[in-house]
Amino acid sequence: MTLLILLLAGGISGSALGQAFATYLPILKNFTTIGLTPSTLDLHYLQFTFGLTMSLGPVTVLGLLLGFLAYKRL
Repeated sequence: MTLLILLLAGGISGSALGQAFATYLPILKNFTTIGLTPSTLDLHYLQFTFGLTMSLGPVTVLGLLLGFLAYKRL
């Protein structure tokens, strides 16, 4: 659980920093999106929508790595 929280915090902070500085350094923009696009399963009385996408950039990956390293130090 701690690993998940640290990875999430690292990814969010890295993404925020990347977007904040992307106007000055365009190389920091998100460069790829991975995941599953939202899909819907309709059973007439019940409807499920599921999907997960992640936009990765260089600073986001750095944030994820720093979150993982912080977990290893605990």
